[in-house]
Amino acid sequence: YYPDEGRILFGEQDVSQVPPHERNTGMVFQNYALWPHMTVRENLGFGLEMHNILGTERRERVERALEMVQMAEYADRSPNQLSGGQQQRVALGRALVLEPDVVLMDEPLSNLDAKLRLEMREQIKRIHDGLGISMVYVTHDQSEALSMADRMAVMRRGKIGQLGTPRDVYSRPNSQFVADFIGETNFIPGRVRTVGPQVTVETAVGDLVAGIFFEGIREGETVACSIRPEHLDVLADGEMRENVLSGQVRQMFFLGNHEQYFLELTDGTEVKVMEQNIGVQQVVSGATVRLGCAPKDVVLLKEEG
Repeated sequence: YYPDEGRILFGEQDVSQVPPHERNTGMVFQNYALWPHMTVRENLGFGLEMHNILGTERRERVERALEMVQMAEYADRSPNQLSGGQQQRVALGRALVLEPDVVLMDEPLSNLDAKLRLEMREQIKRIHDGLGISMVYVTHDQSEALSMADRMAVMRRGKIGQLGTPRDVYSRPNSQFVADFIGETNFIPGRVRTVGPQVTVETAVGDLVAGIFFEGIREGETVACSIRPEHLDVLADGEMRENVLSGQVRQMFFLGNHEQYFLELTDGTEVKVMEQNIGVQQVVSGATVRLGCAPKDVVLLKEEG
């Protein structure tokens, strides 16, 4: 496929009309796509053979790639003798052995269990930092995108919804879609009361003061207040904050290092709260509690239909 418009650049090189086999790219597939009749070493060397890289150079590059993905001791095994994580490391080594300009990874960890995904995530990041080559990593796992990317793009209907560093996209989303898609958030609708260094929003659960808002915001404008679950704190009796909400605990989930609470606010709005587990149960199901949030953690977004 060739682009209908625009250009594809690898550095300064325009590859828009260059056939795929001449672009010097590596590909890591979701389903590994290893040759079952070849050993690990032969799988890694196959691409080099297709590029007419033979003899000593081929052997040296294969051995370097085996060490890079920590598969040297399994070099003579066939793919069906390997675990899923090991097969994915072979697939990664096969892409890297070509010394490509760009590596495309198509959801490479989706077939692995949670622990293996974390291990492979660390390995891919380590290899990338060591080689310094560009990697385009396609994933539906937001935690993978946030933890691995130097720059991330959130796609919607074939277009880029937002492009930036993971921290910027997470903490300063430019739309309700991005805020909801990357991580979790609570939306509280309201109307802008005052605009200044901070913005005050009138909502059904009380006024909220926001520190992050879009350019050109006007008094009277309808907006959505986005507040991440980890930015809502359960307040002690008598504790005061600039932003205070009140609600009843409907559900609780203990997750080891943190607890999740689902609350219903006074107007019926449901919100999610995440508190780091400090070893003592803070609230009980059915209790009415007060929540606090700093203005810097309230993000105002244009309301979407």
